[in-house]
Amino acid sequence: MRPRGPGARLAPGYEVVEHLARGRDLDVYDVWSEARRCRCVVKTLRPDRRGDARAARRLLAEGALLRRLCHPSIVRGYETLRDPHPAIAMETVGGETVGHLIEHRRLRAAELAFLGLQLASAAGHLHDAGYVHLDLKPSNVIAENGRAKLIDLSIARRPGRARPGVGTWCYMAPEQARGGPVGPPADVWGIGIVLHAAAVGDTPFADGDGAHPQLERRAPALGSTRRGLPRALSAAVDACLDPDPASRPTIDELRARLEPVAGARG
Repeated sequence: MRPRGPGARLAPGYEVVEHLARGRDLDVYDVWSEARRCRCVVKTLRPDRRGDARAARRLLAEGALLRRLCHPSIVRGYETLRDPHPAIAMETVGGETVGHLIEHRRLRAAELAFLGLQLASAAGHLHDAGYVHLDLKPSNVIAENGRAKLIDLSIARRPGRARPGVGTWCYMAPEQARGGPVGPPADVWGIGIVLHAAAVGDTPFADGDGAHPQLERRAPALGSTRRGLPRALSAAVDACLDPDPASRPTIDELRARLEPVAGARG
């Protein structure tokens, strides 16, 4: 079935302005919120996926988590809707994804460090709430006027054992790829992957590298693929991408390493 067109009502008080994206389970819309008298974003199940109880539970869980969190670098959840179909209403975020941004230019050293500080702050807030993100990647981070914001918490979960392959294959930490215990170090890896990609323009684990290349080799040292960056910054990113979760810096340690490069607290 095709997405709903402009003027259609997704739920009481929410009128479609434009269809933005379609994924495996979900449609994302730009909508007008009558209650807020402004535009916002609604994520809802695709019409052909409305019978999928697992997808519906996952969407509602994401909505409940977004409404609990309150952080400038995490998209704000306004409302979780159940009728006529499960959906989340969220703030509209301007700017572009980091994935789109790096198609046109590489981030400078201070920009990379500041991006890392913001992602570490957001991830730390999520960890304090008892969750791990598990899907930090350039397309899940919006950048606008130097500010970063996480926009997708669809697979966020409590730390603990996970089946193999939870996440996005070329971005997930080795422990996500192999399955087993996952926790905050997996998100530190995710921050490292985003910063590495923002520095060189692509993930260190690309198509054609095998089913799970992060289990077969280390990411190349950032200094070898992007010359001229401060050694402290390159070393911090490399440390995030250590295959051993116990050898990666903590969120607070990462912030301490990035702050001098950024020149200010994030």
